[in-house]
Amino acid sequence: MSTGPADVYLHGHHDSVLRSHRWRTAANSATHLLPHLREGMSLLDVGCGPGTVTVDLARSVAPGEVVGLDSAPEVLEEARAHAADAGVGTVRFEVGDAYRLPFDDASFDVVHAHQLLQHLTDPVAALREMRRVARPGGLVAVRDSDYGGFAWFPESDGLEEWRQLYREVAAALGAQADAGRRLSSWVREAGFDPDGVEVGAGTWCYATAVERAWWSRLWADRCVASGFASAALAHGLADEVALEQLAEAWRAWGEEQDGWFVVLHGEVLARA
Repeated sequence: MSTGPADVYLHGHHDSVLRSHRWRTAANSATHLLPHLREGMSLLDVGCGPGTVTVDLARSVAPGEVVGLDSAPEVLEEARAHAADAGVGTVRFEVGDAYRLPFDDASFDVVHAHQLLQHLTDPVAALREMRRVARPGGLVAVRDSDYGGFAWFPESDGLEEWRQLYREVAAALGAQADAGRRLSSWVREAGFDPDGVEVGAGTWCYATAVERAWWSRLWADRCVASGFASAALAHGLADEVALEQLAEAWRAWGEEQDGWFVVLHGEVLARA
């Protein structure tokens, strides 16, 4: 995450969160962008987290320069280690703020942000900054999940309660849980020419036994130990008993032989 001083990253950096972040790759999280990348392009990844997507993108534009930016120094240490282990030397990682990108105007061919805007109190301001540092004709690529569009089987009252609580926590922090559907609107408000904007959607699907076990345990842990849990308690939106009940609902869903869960994402490519 990369945020302004008033913003709080809803998930935090508990291991249950980073387990999800480490799983992300360009192949499962940036397919809307990959066809537009070329060797030698410069790229900025805003809110890069542990850098798994960033390093993949760096491979696609090598020998172009890639910068990963995040507000959490401890996460960037993990990103640097990942890049070193992967043998990718064209990427560097810096601490920074999405509202005040530490780069000159027109510095990058591509500016990318994955799962960032949903956590910001002013996503339009961040998009204006991304547009500022993108070169004329360059590309700004954003992707954010949309909790209202999540779908699962079998039906679960517990997971519905989890979704409702998540939305309430996001609202209490000034964030937007249903960001995916709003991306094109935010991009237009940020001053991008609508004729240069492509809007789409993508999904993650967890349907095998291994995927269900990983996804359900991850969220069961988040319900009781992550920034989400801390924020729910701090804002009086849930108590520890309620959070444990949500964790149990996730565990129960993970045991369902026919369990299926789809995460919906909005995707936008916008020409600067």
